Amino acid sequence: MTGHRWISLAAATTLFAVAFGWNVNVATAPIRPVDWVKINPAFADATFVKDPEACLTCHEASMETYAGTTHAHALSLAGNTDVGDCESCHGPRSKHMENPTAELAITKSESQAAVCLQCHEGGKRFAWKTGPHQSADVSCTSCHTVMAKKSDSALLKKALASETCYSCHAEVKGDLGKMSHHPVREGKIECADCHNVHGATPSLLIKPTLNETCVTCHSEKRGPFVWEHAPVRESCANCHTPHGSNQKSLLNGKDSFLCLTCHSYGGHINLPRYNRTSNPYGSGCTNCHITTHGSNHPSGAKFTR
Repeated sequence: MTGHRWISLAAATTLFAVAFGWNVNVATAPIRPVDWVKINPAFADATFVKDPEACLTCHEASMETYAGTTHAHALSLAGNTDVGDCESCHGPRSKHMENPTAELAITKSESQAAVCLQCHEGGKRFAWKTGPHQSADVSCTSCHTVMAKKSDSALLKKALASETCYSCHAEVKGDLGKMSHHPVREGKIECADCHNVHGATPSLLIKPTLNETCVTCHSEKRGPFVWEHAPVRESCANCHTPHGSNQKSLLNGKDSFLCLTCHSYGGHINLPRYNRTSNPYGSGCTNCHITTHGSNHPSGAKFTR
């Protein structure tokens, strides 16, 4: 087991031990080392001070808020490396002690991620380095606040995960306010139920494809079916928009007019001039074709049963 994973396990075990009164001795191993000079060339010739009290001289207010965070509790209980909490994340500070400027600041998103990944690499963050957030210059601190507790989980910058996402994705917040929407604003699901924000799949989905992600909840649409509807098999997004729509059931278009984008031929009630069963008196095509996602009935070739 690598060092950074052992630190996480040790911290979790110790926290449970304290909570439940267990008597557990937890051994820890050094976390994966960081090339501080690569992160910022100004670290050249800097050494570790290894004295957290020295940081308090100027940063007492920051340390006071940090004391209430998960990082502070976990690292103190698990036994951090001999450089202490501050220099584990901020690098060797000897040059900063001599000249307290911002020269040693870690500003680039890639560099900030390298510091965080010394402990948090692996798991859901395995593909972070090739993901769209990293490519878009989004840093860990764009979503997380390490030095203060602003949320109950994951050190997020906002109290709720969805509110953190809305900081950049305002258009999604607008969609979720539409008539038909996934119940994010009601608090029944979170963005992370569908998206792995640290991942690398298209749209940061939790599964390799959109359909696989959708059927984690909508299992009745999974199939396979005896009679399959080709657009459904290809992508749920052919008919549905995921965040919100002013049409029912998250549809991309209005009732039968959505069906007509593919099924436009004469001599059938599906054409608008013949269709007398659309809203507000019915659902148009789906009044008869009730199994639009697929049918297992021997006579369900037209999805009528």
